[in-house]
Amino acid sequence: MDPSRDTHNTPQSSNRQNTNFLNFWKELIKIVFISLAIVIPFRFYIAQPFIVDGASMDPTFETGNYLIVDEITYHFKTPERGSILIFKYPENPSKSFIKRVIGLPNETVLISSGKVTIINSQYPNGILLDEPYIKLKKDEDFNYTLGTDEYFVLGDNRSSSADSRIWGSVPKENIIGRPIIRFFPPSIFPGDYSDYDGETSNEY
Repeated sequence: MDPSRDTHNTPQSSNRQNTNFLNFWKELIKIVFISLAIVIPFRFYIAQPFIVDGASMDPTFETGNYLIVDEITYHFKTPERGSILIFKYPENPSKSFIKRVIGLPNETVLISSGKVTIINSQYPNGILLDEPYIKLKKDEDFNYTLGTDEYFVLGDNRSSSADSRIWGSVPKENIIGRPIIRFFPPSIFPGDYSDYDGETSNEY
């Protein structure tokens, strides 16, 4: 038999196979490590999932809506009126809530017969908000003056929402972020009316 055609493993071929095997696992471990180094900070410091539970934001958000929350933006800018806010519940920070920003720091929020008026330095006589996102208003009277770094938030379903009318303002340090993506139905920046000019109507 021609020794050049011998198919038995030689010490050299075995060493080569062992080296390839070790290189495979080294590369796999490296890929896993790099992936975790990217995904974990992204998950905890940049964006995280949030699932809506409850009817307080109907019809804008419904129970089971799956959201991706941007946790970065509000480190560089402040929330705007009409924007959607994810935050730690002031009375139990282990819980996260979703509501709409209505009152900004140092403003006074007046509610009369379910209609919301904002008093601030720009509108010392008050500005009546036009709120097309509301499902059901609640016939009530209420007023609240915000301090520095405090936000007044309300649910879009005013007749069935535990919000700043009950437990007060949301401190800036409780803010988690804003939803940037909703799955089923799909939407980018879902429910956001921060560019809506409703606060400039009906001044009196």
